[in-house]
Amino acid sequence: MPATRRKTRTAAVAAGVAALALTLGACGMETTAPASARGDAKGKPPAGQVDCEEVKCIALTFDSSPGKKTPELLDYLKKEKVPATFFVLGNKHLTKWPDVVKRFADEGHEVANHTWTHPRLDKLKKDEIREELERTQVELEKITGQKPNLMRPPQGRINDDVTAVSKELGLAQILWNATAKDYSTTDSALIESRILKQAKKDGIILLHDIYDGTVPAVPGIVTELKKRGYTFVTVSQLLAPAKPNPGEIYRP
Repeated sequence: MPATRRKTRTAAVAAGVAALALTLGACGMETTAPASARGDAKGKPPAGQVDCEEVKCIALTFDSSPGKKTPELLDYLKKEKVPATFFVLGNKHLTKWPDVVKRFADEGHEVANHTWTHPRLDKLKKDEIREELERTQVELEKITGQKPNLMRPPQGRINDDVTAVSKELGLAQILWNATAKDYSTTDSALIESRILKQAKKDGIILLHDIYDGTVPAVPGIVTELKKRGYTFVTVSQLLAPAKPNPGEIYRP
């Protein structure tokens, strides 16, 4: 039986570049679990694609990408045949490493939108929200040949205006269930431990490939989760056969 949708109330977020908590703005907003999306869609994923109803899937995602260590990360993911979803930040990231962003697409990873300057979107007017997301959409299309259909709001901050603009731009909103607060530590062993404690079937892992301790933690995370029987997929593969629905908020 497919999982049911649930409403998630506001949660506090930690200060800093990213937050450990998942917050949905000033009022409770409905979120959709990956299993629920799959159940609603019925059917099977395309031939040759992982069926997350049949196997234990988990999605590895990176925010504020790319950074100076991202090529090293890509080399490792390629060697291990692990797909990931990269939520790309525009200013000083996409603009600094466009060749790395192209590698994301060329090597089979999913490219997604993380705004242009990483503001709290719930504090902006609709036109400002649109500018943050649309500018990143345009530049990503120039590099990869297509516009993303996924976005992640900085700090997970969402309100009705963010949802409306995301829907208008064709962007589903992707939250997470596992994070390591890697913005606050360079201890790779601690980052690994935190993620492994939170990992679960149909989970979405949030990391940042821009921090010194994170990329060195990835091999340990991948190795252990593979031992536990997990199959790594992109966020869109996690939802398949459902297609990401613009404006909808997905959260494990």
